[in-house]
Amino acid sequence: MFDLKVINSVLDQMEEERGISREKMLDAIEQALATAYKKEFGKRGQIVRASFDINTGSTIFNQIKIVVDDTTVRMEDAVEESSEDDHARHVREEETEDDDPRVRFDAEKHIRIEHARLIKKDVAVGDEMIFALEPKDDFGRIAAQTAKQVIIQKIREAEKESALKEFGQKAGDIIIGHVQRFERGNLYIDLGRVTGVMPYDEQIPGERFRPGERIRALLVSVEETARGIFLKLSRSHPDFLAKLFAIEAPELQTGAVEIKAIAREAGSRSKIAVFAHDSHIDPVGSMVGQRGVRVSTVMSELGGEKIDIIEWSESPASFIEDSLSPAQVVKVEIVKEAGLENNDADRGHALVTVLPDQQSLAIGRGGQNVRLAAKLTGWKIDIMSSQATSEENVPEPVADVDEKSI
Repeated sequence: MFDLKVINSVLDQMEEERGISREKMLDAIEQALATAYKKEFGKRGQIVRASFDINTGSTIFNQIKIVVDDTTVRMEDAVEESSEDDHARHVREEETEDDDPRVRFDAEKHIRIEHARLIKKDVAVGDEMIFALEPKDDFGRIAAQTAKQVIIQKIREAEKESALKEFGQKAGDIIIGHVQRFERGNLYIDLGRVTGVMPYDEQIPGERFRPGERIRALLVSVEETARGIFLKLSRSHPDFLAKLFAIEAPELQTGAVEIKAIAREAGSRSKIAVFAHDSHIDPVGSMVGQRGVRVSTVMSELGGEKIDIIEWSESPASFIEDSLSPAQVVKVEIVKEAGLENNDADRGHALVTVLPDQQSLAIGRGGQNVRLAAKLTGWKIDIMSSQATSEENVPEPVADVDEKSI
């Protein structure tokens, strides 16, 4: 009936290429055979179990019966049951089930305990009794198709479980795949056994990829859906930038240097605040690398995205001043607002004074520099010129940016 060499070859291939264990595949084959046997030769309500020997190719079929008594099933007179029509029996069953939690006795799947003990003395209610069925080799066209469908379904379930286990552990990490296609704004990426999807808003503006091209992306989430596994990928996420630096900078991997905050406008510019837990380590230098090799590598991966790296500080004034890099700041004044502490770094308000020739640099093209600084620090930042300060007692801000308004 079976070509054992072919079966063993398929089992080995499934285990090596798709991560599906031989045990799961054999279980799928046995369930398929049991389903096919019952469909072709079994009776309604019958529980059929198959045992397939991979070494000999033989299959043993057994009927399973559950040991019951009056506390678990309700008995009905067989003569009365056969004489009444289906509708009357259905009505009677509904009436009985309303106040009786016991299931109706079915001779095909139940065996009373007094009968079971004639076969096995120490049997108990709820145990399974196994009865051998006549072996059948010819399942017919319909049964064979049923077995095939069950095996295919089991393979899909095993693949889904294996993929969920594998990629579930990689969520939040960078994975590598190959571009499959671009459809309706979404980028589909072949990851081997499954396909990942990068939605339009998770892509870096202006990036273009050709089918088959190698691509790196952040695995944002792994979800199980009715259609299979949905892997959401991103190249615009701030964590993608952090993970790229972690690959280049060993200090991040060991924890000696920590990324405290990231503000990113993907494809254009980013700001990163870093902190060293070891006073002997220069956090900015560890990110930049010798001759800027580390930051250059990351920038190349991101298509030339500009990256400002600053040192994180507990002092709000120092942190805000550095966040406006490359602009030079004259003064940072922390404004005390009603109901807030001066050092409330989440909702604070800062007045930043710069020289006239540093105004445009501090604000940035389209307000990008100050906007990223506000997002990085969490502060509302007002930028004004030192010339305006000297001419007016109450100067008007040149730029007023709140990170919450971004």
